[in-house]
Amino acid sequence: MSVTHSYPLKAEVKNLNFYYNLVQALKNVHLPIAEKMITALIGPSGCGKTTYLRCFNRMHDLYPGNRYEGEIILYPDRLNIISPKIDPIEVRMRISMVFQKPNPFPKTVFENVAYGLRVRGENRKNFLEEKVEKALIQSALWGEVKDRIYDLAFNLSGGQQQRLCIARALATDPEILLFDEPTSALDPTATSKIEELIMQLKKEVTILIVTHNMQQAARVSDFTAFMYLGEIIEFDKTDKVFTHPSVRLTEEYITGRFG
Repeated sequence: MSVTHSYPLKAEVKNLNFYYNLVQALKNVHLPIAEKMITALIGPSGCGKTTYLRCFNRMHDLYPGNRYEGEIILYPDRLNIISPKIDPIEVRMRISMVFQKPNPFPKTVFENVAYGLRVRGENRKNFLEEKVEKALIQSALWGEVKDRIYDLAFNLSGGQQQRLCIARALATDPEILLFDEPTSALDPTATSKIEELIMQLKKEVTILIVTHNMQQAARVSDFTAFMYLGEIIEFDKTDKVFTHPSVRLTEEYITGRFG
């Protein structure tokens, strides 16, 4: 696991176990997350990728009976973000998530992007306008929507709606951005735009992406972790995982000979 030793870490997962009531979904997961790099999580359906991702912004707290063990340390302040002493709302302000299907709110484009800031109690008109414009520029959407930011978000295309959700995630200046299969509901053109955007965004934010798409993981990520049955089987630089995997199971999965 020392492949990230020459890169500063943004987060570090240590001895992470996660339970849905009595069912253990993650088993003793260790993973370093390099700062301002893209780490991809690959593996078959049901192996724990999304469960793992949702630990980072405490999504599991929304359902009774779910339980964490271990640590997810956020640097530089060495905060264990899954500690029961830490407010999940604070964690979600620092770690934003973009889901599989675009999920804009039934509001205007502007209000979608401003939403997280308003939750924080921010109502200064000029400040909100600046932050919304910046987030829409960051998400490569400003040129397409600047004349319709007071239109309903549902009027945008699927690809535009997903970029709007990325803008909404960026508006609160998160330190880590989580992507859960962000292009699985999109056509190839929209997928290509989102991938380009993700690669641009790593200049500003640390990114964790779950994908079923091997080619996507190979194209966009710096590091790749292969998960199987709730465990990390292999973790390394993406080029090495895809060209010289050190575990046979990884090779079988990547080459399609799995199962």
